[in-house]
Amino acid sequence: MKKLLVAAALCAAAIAPAAASAADPAPADFKNAAKYCKALKAASGSTSFATMFGTKKNAYGKCVSQTAKKTATEDAAQAKTAKSEAVQECRAVKTEGSKNAFGKCVSEKAKAKKAAADKEDKAEEGDRVNAAKSCKAAKKDSAKFAADYGSKKNAFGKCVSTTAKQLAAERKAEQETATA
Repeated sequence: MKKLLVAAALCAAAIAPAAASAADPAPADFKNAAKYCKALKAASGSTSFATMFGTKKNAYGKCVSQTAKKTATEDAAQAKTAKSEAVQECRAVKTEGSKNAFGKCVSEKAKAKKAAADKEDKAEEGDRVNAAKSCKAAKKDSAKFAADYGSKKNAFGKCVSTTAKQLAAERKAEQETATA
């Protein structure tokens, strides 16, 4: 019985690292999340920042943790999507030439699509920081702020979310008119 338990424990220990998903945050994800959370905290103010993520004691840590996990998950999904789209595009083109033309095509297109997705993520982070700045200023007029977003604990978060979505929509509209 002991040998069976030891064998099971060894198997579980060997399998556990392999079970870690590709979406686990890397140290770089935490480092980038810390930079983002620092900018967001500065833009929104300590009190408003705390209302978005928790108490004053753990708000920064929650922000970093949530942001790093979200970034890792999004990066994994974006890489998978970029590769599958690249495969479809390269099959449609039916690359000719070298022995590995299809693989090179997929690699180049996947990298380009992932880079575009990363650029969009960076712009969205900037939208949230800018939204936090404008919501911090809007919060000074507490009557109008309360009328627009309520007076509950999550009012500042609602303001940031709504404003960030508006900024993203405006940015995308500008990009579309610039490319048209």
